[in-house]
Amino acid sequence: MPRRLWIVVPVVVALAAAAGGYVWWRHGDETSFEWAVDHAPGGTQRISWTDWAAVRRHEHADLSTRSTVAELNRFLGRAYDDDLSSTSALVTSAPVLQERYGFSPASADWELFSQSYQGAVVMLHLPSSVDLGDVADNLRDLGYREPTDPDGVWQGGEDLLARISPSLTGELQYVALDPDDDLVLTSDSASFLSVAMDAVRGHGARVTGLDGVVHDAGEPFSTAVYTGDYACGALAMAHAGAADQAQAKQLVAAAGEVNPYSAFAMSDEPDGTVRVAFEFDSAAAARTNAATRATLARGPAPGQGGTFGDRFTVTSATARGSMVVLRLQPRAEASVLSDLSTGPVLFATC
Repeated sequence: MPRRLWIVVPVVVALAAAAGGYVWWRHGDETSFEWAVDHAPGGTQRISWTDWAAVRRHEHADLSTRSTVAELNRFLGRAYDDDLSSTSALVTSAPVLQERYGFSPASADWELFSQSYQGAVVMLHLPSSVDLGDVADNLRDLGYREPTDPDGVWQGGEDLLARISPSLTGELQYVALDPDDDLVLTSDSASFLSVAMDAVRGHGARVTGLDGVVHDAGEPFSTAVYTGDYACGALAMAHAGAADQAQAKQLVAAAGEVNPYSAFAMSDEPDGTVRVAFEFDSAAAARTNAATRATLARGPAPGQGGTFGDRFTVTSATARGSMVVLRLQPRAEASVLSDLSTGPVLFATC
């Protein structure tokens, strides 16, 4: 049976730095976000990005591997309140990571969580101040079995995690270290972690089809990215009740033509807006959907409750080539990215 993806469902899909974030490395105009996505394994259908360095700066949190768990938790609380940490796979594990692993959101530059039907992997980039040799010592002390190949997988498993702490995510069962790129990769599957390491090192297939929406996002604090196939199958109004489905059909009919898209990204931007990008198969489809999805984004939110206007205003809806970009201004105290990641997607039309 195929591995099932976590279903985190942004209703806005339906609708549809400091000045930028922290850039640890560039090649030409490539941001750290673009580099990370470009090194995700082939077949990836869902990506979650958190720029921890940028989030720490935004929250005025001066943290390191030496910070206390109390200091880390205060930072995570502020990041949660500002809706900047909902894309992370490691938040619940963060205190144990800080105390026992030697890395956490207190020190990581960024985190990329990629998922496919074959497996899932967390990729963390650490600054030069974090010694991966010390991380290896910590893994050894925790009971992970060291690989014979330095590029291999540290073997843990469910029983080991349970002994370390019940708060650890299963994605920490297996660990791989890449000193060349200052990366820590983790997964709940040793075999898939090897696949992910091959992708990072250029020896295996890498994800395709997401370049447009990822480049458009710039240097976001946090982002959710989906392939069109994933959105079509997993993010559907069919998950809603009959009354909500009927209302959705009426809204789509009134708005006009709504076409399927090949990729989607929703991002928390450093300027406080939420950016939603769709990529279509033609410029004509993009022009059509810029209008229809903006109309839908200003209306009721069946399956979610209330209206989208309760959560944000649409400040612009533009078509550029095959891309449609919606700029959303969240209402005061509205958590747009995380709030709209629950419930069925209204307009993931296929």
